[in-house]
Amino acid sequence: MINKINAIRGMNDLLPNDSAVWLSLERTIFDLFTSYGFKNIRTPVVEKTDTFHRAIGKATDIVEKEMYTWADSNGDLLSLRPENTAGVVRCMIEHNLPREGIQKVFYQGAMFRHERPQKGRYRQFHQIGAEVFGADNAKIDAELIAITHSLWQKIGLKNVQLEINTLGSAEARANYRKVLVKYFTEHKNQLDGDSIRRLSTNPLRILDSKNEDLQALIESAPKLMSHLDAESAQHFDEFKAYLDCLDIPYIINTRLVRGLDYYNRTVFEWTTTGFRFARHNLCRWSI
Repeated sequence: MINKINAIRGMNDLLPNDSAVWLSLERTIFDLFTSYGFKNIRTPVVEKTDTFHRAIGKATDIVEKEMYTWADSNGDLLSLRPENTAGVVRCMIEHNLPREGIQKVFYQGAMFRHERPQKGRYRQFHQIGAEVFGADNAKIDAELIAITHSLWQKIGLKNVQLEINTLGSAEARANYRKVLVKYFTEHKNQLDGDSIRRLSTNPLRILDSKNEDLQALIESAPKLMSHLDAESAQHFDEFKAYLDCLDIPYIINTRLVRGLDYYNRTVFEWTTTGFRFARHNLCRWSI
């Protein structure tokens, strides 16, 4: 008897009957990015594991639990990419592209995370993203919001909501981290196991906890917005002013954080009724 060979759980086939919709969506997105002056960039599916350790941070769920990693025959640790920002940055540095001026690029492709498959969350998933190198002003942040706002209109999504927040500069966030650790340490007896672990590794992630028992404690925690440096506060004010000029409505969600090491300043998330369909982040790189 021959055993039937199936696709790996959480890694799905794209069948011919579905490909027309997939290709149409890709073309719409690619045309939109190129109309804003972005160029396509493609990086390998496999990178050295250290690429993700250094960029994402070792104290993250992605690095600790979710990466497909193995030792190459020469002893190097290699990983399937769990996201593509780190690989794009590695490419920019390796080829000295920012020396040629501002780089506006977009990418697409398969990403891989070893987690429990469930509806809307797979081990192989497809991601499209955009990165800008050589410019760190609020206008660039607003442009990326405008692109996604245009995309939802082009594909006919309704009832979308934009949530924004700022993580401030790396220095402001480091100072805020001390304040946050002090607060949660004083209430350590109320924390769950995951939050206690994050208290010493990545305390901002506690703010993103979905544990209902922690919501009152989190709501009373000090706000990063109150610990911004003057430059970060000005950047966020300018960013909001651009959104107002573009007539893009938003709400400020001070609990919107990111646990990855490379995020600074603006973070944003689009949601729609019934499910979360897009989660975006902006990051700053000094090259």
